[in-house]
Amino acid sequence: MSLIRGVIDKIADDVTSAVYTPIEIGRDTAYTAHSIARGETSPVEPLKTLGATMGALVVVALLLFPVYWILMSALSGSGGSIYSTNGLSLLPQNPSLKPFLWVVGDLIVPGYTISVNLPFTDLAVVFNTPELVFLDVSNYGIDRPSNFKQFFWNSLTVSIPTVIIAMCLIIPASYALSRRKFIFRRKILFTYVLLTQVGGGLGIALLIGLYTVYVQVGLNNSKLALAVYYAATAVPFNTWLLKTYMDGIPVSYEEAAVVDGAPPWRVVTEVILPLSAAGLATVFIFTFLTGWTEFVVAQTLLGTENYTLPVGLYSLVDEYSIPWARFSAFALVFASPLMLVYFFAQRYIEGGLSFSGMEG
Repeated sequence: MSLIRGVIDKIADDVTSAVYTPIEIGRDTAYTAHSIARGETSPVEPLKTLGATMGALVVVALLLFPVYWILMSALSGSGGSIYSTNGLSLLPQNPSLKPFLWVVGDLIVPGYTISVNLPFTDLAVVFNTPELVFLDVSNYGIDRPSNFKQFFWNSLTVSIPTVIIAMCLIIPASYALSRRKFIFRRKILFTYVLLTQVGGGLGIALLIGLYTVYVQVGLNNSKLALAVYYAATAVPFNTWLLKTYMDGIPVSYEEAAVVDGAPPWRVVTEVILPLSAAGLATVFIFTFLTGWTEFVVAQTLLGTENYTLPVGLYSLVDEYSIPWARFSAFALVFASPLMLVYFFAQRYIEGGLSFSGMEG
């Protein structure tokens, strides 16, 4: 619980920092301007900082230009920013939010009737909850919204079991390979390295065989079976990553806990795991993305009613045309949670990829 509480506290600090960053920038700018006006600071250094900042902003703008282009395509209503007869157009001519409304669909909480029987009587108290309408897209001329919410639910019900199953295997395996000596340990490590390098390609090569086996046992349209497959493919690389991270945690910390009388399970949960927070967060994100973004196996094994978001996005492609506006809006809404995850987990990913459990 202390590990979870620490992660929550750090995320709250990141949110607070993001909110107050513009205020701090304004204060620093005002202070620098007053300092230059009083002659206490040379204007050269602030100009150098400003130039470096502007250069960095230009680089970021160039890197984010494809995302901006997709956004303009979604807002154009017809995808006109991709195919323009008037040359390059950076702004949509007739901007519209209808593609995004089509993706999101209705946001309505239906009303319910709740009946409570009174004890020792034949009477019942009936409550009717009101219907809550947050968004009704029919008011905006949209009759048949997308199945985004169904695809979103399918992706969640695949990704969450993937994370649970994979983490239950990755954490003990990483700790055992990092801290314990046992027979065939080196051979197991080399096997993990081999699977890390060829696991993805081997999985695609064996896709036909995998599909045949799943069909024979009746699991070809099972989201749980797909999650098991994703977890299996995520275990080698992430186990090696977390094991390498745990190698950087001094053994003396465990020895001190053992001297204080802590049993082995407390040593792991109260010493190793808290010190491996960055590595755990990185592995968690990589494993979650395995189930969230994979396309080929999901399209092969799942039926239409169980399509995940990547397959649902691909299903928008028609044989002869592509609805670029709706396609772009769907892609942006699909990618938004991933961008938020990377934004708030940046510190953990950087620390988790440093291959060291200790800083300094």
